[in-house]
Amino acid sequence: MQPAAASPVIEFRDVSYRVAGTEVLSGFNLQVQSGETLVLLGRSGSGKTTSLKLVNRLLSPTSGEIRVKGVSNGKRDVIRLRRSIGYVIQDVGLFPHFTVERNISLVPRVEGWPEDRVRARVQELLQTVGLAPETASRYPHQLSGGQRQRVGVARALAADPEILLMDEPFGALDPLTRDELQREFLLLQQRLHKTVVFVTHDLREALRLGSRIALMEAGRLVTVLPPREFLRSNDPLAAAYVRAFGDGRESAANRGTS
Repeated sequence: MQPAAASPVIEFRDVSYRVAGTEVLSGFNLQVQSGETLVLLGRSGSGKTTSLKLVNRLLSPTSGEIRVKGVSNGKRDVIRLRRSIGYVIQDVGLFPHFTVERNISLVPRVEGWPEDRVRARVQELLQTVGLAPETASRYPHQLSGGQRQRVGVARALAADPEILLMDEPFGALDPLTRDELQREFLLLQQRLHKTVVFVTHDLREALRLGSRIALMEAGRLVTVLPPREFLRSNDPLAAAYVRAFGDGRESAANRGTS
């Protein structure tokens, strides 16, 4: 007898979302399994960020259902739900008048952690994301873009959530810093095994970070494939992404030899 398949940590069941008469998502069905990094890939306006916001109820579906750990989001206390999910966005969203320590420790303090445990957790997370201990006393404006993004990841991990939602977290960074943070993310995920939904429009990033790639277009799910299968896919849109990716690499090579 085959073992029963594990229940998905996140599940979209025939989800649609409309705003001002426009359908942003339509008939969206997707499962995210425990410990995987599922990448939502698509051009601007494809519904990636909307899908992410539906998970932690920053938005509510017009129809259909999102289930987190087997429970319908509509039946959950929204505050408890959001505190149980880490959320990282492109512009970080740190409070400028808070130190790094206060930014990271927001959720643990709200959850009533003892102060010594909070301080220990902040120092542990600074080390985890590659920041010096003295960073704790600095303010966001005193940090580089890469440092601020590391603080954003640390804040999302502060209460040790099972789920991380990451909305183009490295998109605004210079190429070298972006590459460095991608490598650090992979190492971090190997250690922590979080369930991650990661939004990007960059196929290179999707191939590098994703255990599966969910390709979206105009509010619909086109295909969901592991990276190697995505590269060989016969789906016309997936193939167009792969061609553009290959053309980009070839152009870069030609520039380097011209």
